[in-house]
Amino acid sequence: MTAHGRVLHRLSVPLFAALTLAGTACSALPGMSGGSPTKNADTLRVMAYNIRHGEGTDGRLDLDRIADVILEQDPDLVALQEVDRRVDRTNGRDQARSLGARTGLDHAFGAFMDYDGGEYGMAILSRWPIVDVVNERLPDGDEPRTALKVRVRSPDTGRELVLVGIHFYRSDDERRDQADRLLETLADETAPVILAGDFNSTPDSEVIDRFHDDWDVLSKGRDRFTFPSTDPQREIDYVMVRPARQFYVLSHEAIEEPIASDHRPLIADLVVRGR
Repeated sequence: MTAHGRVLHRLSVPLFAALTLAGTACSALPGMSGGSPTKNADTLRVMAYNIRHGEGTDGRLDLDRIADVILEQDPDLVALQEVDRRVDRTNGRDQARSLGARTGLDHAFGAFMDYDGGEYGMAILSRWPIVDVVNERLPDGDEPRTALKVRVRSPDTGRELVLVGIHFYRSDDERRDQADRLLETLADETAPVILAGDFNSTPDSEVIDRFHDDWDVLSKGRDRFTFPSTDPQREIDYVMVRPARQFYVLSHEAIEEPIASDHRPLIADLVVRGR
């Protein structure tokens, strides 16, 4: 089954009905004028998940449990934060490679820094073929930080888009500097872009405010808190897209999963259209 067909197959009946009706009432959908939202479009599921190197809230190190959470959601693109590669505390595993093998997805890893005999950073998993990977250095703070930028190509339409994994840290000043640098590096990007990850910033912060002019910061609805997973009190994980006119958001939510990590995973179902 193609990625397009697989995403439509798993959509709820109300969402599928809304998408079908949009073909005859597309003027009601922002950015969807000029035809059916599925014509020359790609549908995809994006996941963002801070996995805390596979250590759950029960104190148990279990990377297979993280893989099971990912498999249950069946995403096309996954942005993972707090990922180890050959680190002693996680038994020397290349976690990005292991999760890619376990889920059947391609993988890319971006290191922040050397740590405990290996490297610590972020990873991206992708069902779409990976065309290019850049680990963009962001301003250092208490710990080094990067933005993992992966260009992928749709197997259905050949469209390319960019997924950028985010894990800002630690003080307000550090996060503002990291956000500003990230926006600079993406200023000339012409492909559709998705930002996903742990921004360590609440919706009313200056950091998130920097993205509102040019980015659609996707709403999670009322159940929007993402941390801590056992008793969510704060919204600090996000999915954002640009340009907004090329994306139609079918759904976006935080998933109830209190054990596998201290963050709740996010899932966004999107339709990506041409300009």
